[in-house]
Amino acid sequence: MIKFDGVTKRFPGGTVAVDKLTLEVTAGEIMVLVGPSGCGKTTTLRMINRLVEPTEGTILLDGQDIRQANPARLRQGIGYVIQQAGLFPHRTVEDNIATVPLLIGWGRGKSRARARELMDLVGLDPDMARRFPHQLSGGQQQRVGVARALAADPPVLLMDEPFSAVDPIVRAGLQSELLRLQAELHKTVVFVTHDVEEAIKLGDRVTVMRPGGRIAQSDRPERLLAAPADRYVEDFIGFDRGIRRLSFFPASALDLDTDAVVSERMTAADGLRRAKNSGQPWLLVTDEHQHPRGWAATSALEDVPPGRPLGEIPLESYGHPFSVGSDSLRAALDATVLSVTGRAVGVDTSGRVAGVTSYDRLRIAIHSAEASSGAGGAGNAVSDSGSRV
Repeated sequence: MIKFDGVTKRFPGGTVAVDKLTLEVTAGEIMVLVGPSGCGKTTTLRMINRLVEPTEGTILLDGQDIRQANPARLRQGIGYVIQQAGLFPHRTVEDNIATVPLLIGWGRGKSRARARELMDLVGLDPDMARRFPHQLSGGQQQRVGVARALAADPPVLLMDEPFSAVDPIVRAGLQSELLRLQAELHKTVVFVTHDVEEAIKLGDRVTVMRPGGRIAQSDRPERLLAAPADRYVEDFIGFDRGIRRLSFFPASALDLDTDAVVSERMTAADGLRRAKNSGQPWLLVTDEHQHPRGWAATSALEDVPPGRPLGEIPLESYGHPFSVGSDSLRAALDATVLSVTGRAVGVDTSGRVAGVTSYDRLRIAIHSAEASSGAGGAGNAVSDSGSRV
């Protein structure tokens, strides 16, 4: 656990970067510090490993005052990841990762074995071991940076905007990779970002900081979205916090429509009859394995020869399906908005159709989820790829 008790950092000239900060980071959680430039996020992070010394107050690491620790030894026990990885350009990937194990006396063989183990853990091909940083993409360099920070198996990991220098697609992948690693390793992570979306996706708790180094609100992300402490927090989070909050409600809460789902072998006449009997403006046509093929408009079936199978007629794209078991209501809403039919396809883990949703069904599920969550916020977070958004 990390505990800040009345910590202030005042730089020469009188600038206060952090002001009377009191905060606890629980063991095994990801605490995200978020706020505008100049609010003291990075200074707070760098005080933990004594790259910046506090002016006042106490910082405890597992109950021990960090001022009593040798700075070099303290840093060897804390993983540190920064923007653009900060790799040694003249060292190979393998040797970059092995840096700290070598420093603490593991020996070259053991250190390189650990480096290769971590390359596999963070999703780097073994063939990259002898490459140099300039031969890697930005995303690959960041993975090396994370692996290097984990090399000596530190209990604490400090991450200072580690993914801000890569493009959005790579960034999303690195965020998901971090959540996967954390589910396996259970490190105590302090993560700095200026991006609210990233903070909500990654944080077990999120601390919003004001200019001047004070805490505006520190809370679970779902609670932060549901009940901002004041206008500053509300404005910082953004006007679309209601949509973001849907990330914390599972798509499994939806009551899916199965009457609209038909086989490609069904005839146009039978399809038309079924659509009219159940009041369906669209039918979702599936293949023999129950995977989606496309939408058939009920109105168009009037002009199709009655005995023609639905699989032989032109179909509208079924769009982007959502996973019923792992995605959120936000994912289901997004899929519905993007669909040409105003309906979205829910699938199981094998890609088989579980049913169809619509705006009306989403509205009912959202109201039900809001009522169930009560004033305390939503339940566990899920995402459009099986983790938090």
